[in-house]
Formats: sequence, structure tokens, C-alpha cells
Amino acid sequence: MNNAEKVIAVILIVASIVVAIIFVTVSSERPLTQLESVILQAFVLFTGLSGSFIFGRQSARKAALEIIKPHARSAFRRLLSLYNSLSRLASAIDHAKSSNSNSMEEKAVLDKLEAIVTEQIATADDALEDWGDIVPDDVDELRKKLGGIAKKGVKR
Repeated sequence: MNNAEKVIAVILIVASIVVAIIFVTVSSERPLTQLESVILQAFVLFTGLSGSFIFGRQSARKAALEIIKPHARSAFRRLLSLYNSLSRLASAIDHAKSSNSNSMEEKAVLDKLEAIVTEQIATADDALEDWGDIVPDDVDELRKKLGGIAKKGVKR
């Protein structure tokens, strides 16, 4: 929830309270018509429920993030391990391809292995993007740890 939504929620709840006070004050001075009573009660109900809904959504989101963060950290550890492992494999494939002693058959196998590694890195990138929708700050921190491996992949 951003600050604008928080301000709107506060305004709605305060407006609800102010109108309720006005409602009580006016009704103590003179009897209200049925129309006045219904309009004031509907306004108080609508603004109070709207403000409460916005605050409730905010607290539910915060609670969900607190529950998800530990899972995100363990998922990030696995992603970091996966990236490092795939990067080592990609380096080994590049090193093997650069040696001149490879036959055509060996080069074909290395090309297939490189394609598989590239696909796996792309899948890890997608998983990282999925987590970025939920915990963007933690994903940015992980990307810094990866040192540019994520989003680059291996010779895509």
C-alpha cells in the first residue's frame, strides 16, 4: 500500500466519524426526516467500510509478506546455488569447446549441452522474475550477489 492509499483510508474513516458526530448532534437538536437519516447512515456506513477495507488490505498484505519472506530467502539460496552450478557448467562447456582437440561429434554434444544449460538459466531467470513481483527488494539484492549472471544467461 502506498502513502496515497493510506491517506485516502484515513480521510474516509475520519469523514465517517465526523459525519456520525454531525448525525448525532443534529438528531439531538431536532428530529431527522427518514431521508436525512438514511442518507447520513448510508454515508457513514460507506465511508467507514471503505476506509476499513483499505486498511485491512494493507495489513493483510504486510502479514502475507512476513509469511512469504522466509520462504523467499530459502528459494533465493536455491536459485543462487542453481545459478552458480549452471555458470560453472557453462564455463566448463566453453572451455571444452575452445580446445582444438574436439571432434565434430564432441562439438555437437557440447552444443546440445550448452543449449540445455542456457534453457535452465532462462528458467532460473523466470523464477527470479516471479519472486520479483512479490519481494522486489530481496530480488534486487540477489541480483547484486549474482554479479550479472541473472538476466544475461550464457550466450543466449
